[in-house]
Amino acid sequence: MARKTDIPSSYYGEPRKFDPNFRGPVHNRSCTDVVCCVIFIIVILGYIALGTVAWIHGDPRKVVYPTDSHGQFCGQQNSPNANKAILFYFNMLKCANPAVLINLQCPTTQLCVSKCPDRFATLLDAWNTKNWEYYKKYCKPGFEIGSKTVAEVIRDEDCPSMIVPSRPFLQRCFPDFITRNGILTVANQTIFTDGDNNKRSVSDLKDAAKTITNLLNAKEVGMKIFEDYANSWDWILIGLVITMVVSLVFILLLRFTAGVLLWLIVFGVITAVAFGIWHCYWEYVTLSGKPGANVTISDIGFHTDFSIYLQLSQTWLIFMISLSVIETIIVIMLIFLRTRLRIAIALLKEGSRAISYIMSTLFYPIITFFLLAVCIAYWAVIAVFLASSGNAVYKVTPADDKCMYSNITCNPKTFRQTNITKVCPGSQCMFAFYGGESVYHRYILVLHLCNLFAFLWLVNFTIALGQCTLAGAFASYYWALKKPGDIPACPLYSAFSRAIRYHTGSLAFGSLILAVVQMIRIVLEYLDQKLKGSQNGCARFLLCCLKCCFWCLEHFIKFINRNAYIMIAIYGKNFCTSSKDAFFLLMRNVIRVAVLDKVTDFLLFLGKLLISGSVGVLAFFFFTRKIPVIQAEVPSLNYYWVPLLTVIFGSYMIAHGFFNLYAMCVDTLFLCFLWDLEVNDGSPQKPFYMNRNLRSILDKRNVQRPSRR
Repeated sequence: MARKTDIPSSYYGEPRKFDPNFRGPVHNRSCTDVVCCVIFIIVILGYIALGTVAWIHGDPRKVVYPTDSHGQFCGQQNSPNANKAILFYFNMLKCANPAVLINLQCPTTQLCVSKCPDRFATLLDAWNTKNWEYYKKYCKPGFEIGSKTVAEVIRDEDCPSMIVPSRPFLQRCFPDFITRNGILTVANQTIFTDGDNNKRSVSDLKDAAKTITNLLNAKEVGMKIFEDYANSWDWILIGLVITMVVSLVFILLLRFTAGVLLWLIVFGVITAVAFGIWHCYWEYVTLSGKPGANVTISDIGFHTDFSIYLQLSQTWLIFMISLSVIETIIVIMLIFLRTRLRIAIALLKEGSRAISYIMSTLFYPIITFFLLAVCIAYWAVIAVFLASSGNAVYKVTPADDKCMYSNITCNPKTFRQTNITKVCPGSQCMFAFYGGESVYHRYILVLHLCNLFAFLWLVNFTIALGQCTLAGAFASYYWALKKPGDIPACPLYSAFSRAIRYHTGSLAFGSLILAVVQMIRIVLEYLDQKLKGSQNGCARFLLCCLKCCFWCLEHFIKFINRNAYIMIAIYGKNFCTSSKDAFFLLMRNVIRVAVLDKVTDFLLFLGKLLISGSVGVLAFFFFTRKIPVIQAEVPSLNYYWVPLLTVIFGSYMIAHGFFNLYAMCVDTLFLCFLWDLEVNDGSPQKPFYMNRNLRSILDKRNVQRPSRR
């Protein structure tokens, strides 16, 4: 007797009726969701127009090159500043906020120079001395000594009142801060003389650029990381190639040894985690008796050298507890799901067999990757051109805070003829930012949002096209009664052609819904960042709830879309009908969906974890020189975790790409399998299309036609 869970519920629609003409993906189909297709094409044309407008108005040089107070680019070829690629600030003490420096809005004259100063000097000391030849390199071009008094020169900022030893960072001169024995110094000095001959502490410079020391430290770390990549890139590439080969072999082997491999995955992960627990315990016991190893992590603070933490017993204790929790969760889940593993193994075997018959599907992710790369590149280029749109805007920068004309727009060519210089002596008309007052510049934010929305829509459409194409190819395999003889020729190309020719509108419809939800999530994330310092707890709680709801909604829509695209690939109906049919079919078999599909997902996740973890362990032993045979080949590294984390992350992403293809195959076969159970009964007129193994598990069989004598 069949179980009650196998009886379809009419609440979720009636089972599909048998169609004697159905032999797999429908070939005689018509275009679906034409209105959405037209809208999608219009949006693409508008996106191209947006790119053209941004290209006309934008200038990437404004992003690449720093800009001086006169709106000229530093380091631009075929310009007076071609050999002056670094921006120099006349009075660093006026720059109280380092963010002001990076945004080119520091209220002091900014000049393009070829080299940052390498010594302490003041205008008073250099005036009419042998040091003037060096000092005048940092004065405005064309300034001649004797044309003004020293006080007028300082007031008009024709020359800096002082220069300090600096080094370039982000193509800008910043004081060369160095901490020696806990004391902040610049060029080994803690005291310097400012432009008024007053003794000042280096701490004053630090207050003017209080985060620059952290930025410089970050630069040093960044240079070391770049050096590590340069020394180990070939070994990183070898590790990723190994992952690719192992993932491919793993998928192909599932056809023959799915049961053995899956149980090896299960016990492999359990054994690996158990070994990790034992190793952490051994390290913890070993370090517990060593002096200095009992210091807590909070006591030593943050360090870029992670090996310091490995010398602490507390670190290994945390690792051991974390791995023990993971091990317990895995074992409990396997105990409760053990009875369903047999059906999951049968589905995985069938998926591996389908991929082995349609090997071209292994190369389709390359097409998806290429299309996604084009979308990302186009979005990034438009974003840069939009960000660099506009003309140079100049603002009045007074010598003090009492000027009534402070921060108003000015024209540098006519500024000296205005009344502002008389009312506010020492004020200047300096470059502030790029912008404008035209309609285009007023709606630049709207254009940025349009760029982002079109990007999300195109990315989701590209992913949807890949899912629908693969579903059509794998459905052709399932609905072939005699495999592989009845599998049509070029199933992948046929599925791709049908998806593009007939269902662009349906794919665009599903992608549009997902893009809208993702856009709302991005807006909520932006609002959350803005409200982080807010004391309004109610607003933050409401925002948190909205973020959670839309996160769930996004994942639910992805689930519905994925199954809808499978139905579109098979039956060729519009998006709404396909979504309804897929959802009702899954709900009529909710127990199978909840168990079999998720068990398969879990096992595939274990496979990704095992592959990336194995390659990561191999990389760890290699980069830490713990493999005696090839110790001489290990490159010299500043931080061994740089290539190690790169290999682990890259390995997981590669395995994720292969297993996503495999998961799409299993999902398609699973949906076809459920439909096969509802429509067919095993009679000669309505035979089951599932393979013999699945029929035996479900106690189903095909009745053979009686032979005629």
